[in-house]
Amino acid sequence: MRRWVVITVGVVAFLAISFLLARWLTVDNAEREKVETLLRAQAAGDGAALARDIAGCAADPACTAKTAAQARMLKTPGRVEIVAYDSATAHALGAKDGPTRVVWKTAARLTTVQCVQIRRTGSVLSGASVTVTALSEPIDRQAGC
Repeated sequence: MRRWVVITVGVVAFLAISFLLARWLTVDNAEREKVETLLRAQAAGDGAALARDIAGCAADPACTAKTAAQARMLKTPGRVEIVAYDSATAHALGAKDGPTRVVWKTAARLTTVQCVQIRRTGSVLSGASVTVTALSEPIDRQAGC
């Protein structure tokens, strides 16, 4: 009988840890998906979608104008491919703000480097969310965020 209790406790602990680990990794995937969506809108020249994807930007005329101009400048045909992705908020267990340095390209454009400001809220236990708060203009290929 005691053996079954130990086995049951072990299985429950394993499942709980697996659940929390999966939840933690899912937030990293959500962050990357938001960044990819942002870059696809930009490469498509869709300044309105770009503004909607940045928190608070669609309601700010200056931000909307800036994203529209940036989308026009970086409009390029082809599928967006991320070459390098370095996130300051990756693997955060709780709330954290920080830049993500992303290097991307398309078949028609050489690599472009930009910084995306990310805000993570919540935690692995309560549920986390990811918000994009800013997108930089292209920076030098060797520059950091």
